[in-house]
Amino acid sequence: MENRLTVNYNNKPCYDIAFSSDFSGLKEELSNLSFDKRKVAIITDSNVEKLYLQELSDSIRELSDKIFSFSIPAGEENKNLDEIRKIYDFLLERHFDRHDLLIALGGGVVGDMCGFAAATYLRGIAFVQVPTTLLAQTDSSIGGKTGVDLGGVKNMVGAFYMPKLVYMNISTLNSLDERQFASGFAEVMKHGLIKDQNYYSWLIENMYEIQDKDPDTLIEMIKRSCEIKKGVVEKDPLEKGDRALLNLGHTLGHAIEKHKGFEMLHGECVALGCIGAAFISWKRGLLSMDEFYEIRDMFVPFGLPISIDSVDKEDILNLTKSDKKADSDKIRFVLLKKIGKAIIDDTVTRQEMSDALDELIYIETND
Repeated sequence: MENRLTVNYNNKPCYDIAFSSDFSGLKEELSNLSFDKRKVAIITDSNVEKLYLQELSDSIRELSDKIFSFSIPAGEENKNLDEIRKIYDFLLERHFDRHDLLIALGGGVVGDMCGFAAATYLRGIAFVQVPTTLLAQTDSSIGGKTGVDLGGVKNMVGAFYMPKLVYMNISTLNSLDERQFASGFAEVMKHGLIKDQNYYSWLIENMYEIQDKDPDTLIEMIKRSCEIKKGVVEKDPLEKGDRALLNLGHTLGHAIEKHKGFEMLHGECVALGCIGAAFISWKRGLLSMDEFYEIRDMFVPFGLPISIDSVDKEDILNLTKSDKKADSDKIRFVLLKKIGKAIIDDTVTRQEMSDALDELIYIETND
């Protein structure tokens, strides 16, 4: 299997996604991008720092004698402008200029924050994504969306800013616990639901190999998800149209995530949001009842929730109004016309979302 993909921007090659089983190829990749002898700042978090910071630093030691690191406290609650300011101060104190390099080593939070800092420091400094979670490898590291939360709303402040490279060391997935791995898988399942019914079926057929983190299966899965995401972002790099399809499950998912105080993982909330979207699609006659229940139940063997309890439904509904994907007070909701075919709809009502939440809560309290 070819070990890289090229993502295009405005019909021109923009950056590569390189797949590897270790960090040994990163130095050559960066050298090919002319970052020899430049200052490098590795931005990571307090969890990933203990696992991979030294290994990554050692792998590029010959590239530069000025390699620095900055660690963000782990957790979505730290994805804010206060932490971004600390990154700016760190870079200023070490005299980073536009020719230097930032490396995002970690999951989606680190990638978003490092990317946003890179986009805004000196009006733009180069950065490279080195995602270490399944969610980041299959979704958030690709496409150039960066951002931080504001007022409890996810990614309310951000920018579109492309990395110079996405370097995936698949072996980092071995350090993920089952819950984190399952959270990332929700985004993988989403790709099949919106764009590729055969891929969705393949995921189900290879369930046990995926759960066992079989290396060959993971490479095939991650690469196919990256191909789907690449195709969508190339067609709509600034989310003016079809790229919004990638938000399947995110309208209700983000609201649930905020309502629960971020105690649930992003992918867990996306799974619930996908079920809610599938429920509305069924009730509108777009999906059959069997298709809805198949979608719902397929999250279970991968360790993802299909129900919630101890929630204030009205608060969740109110939180959907602050979703950044709203357009003139209309919510751009993603529905499923069939498995593998998603559509954007701005007519979903509060009552429909309320009914979907009732379905999610009902499962927990009555089964």
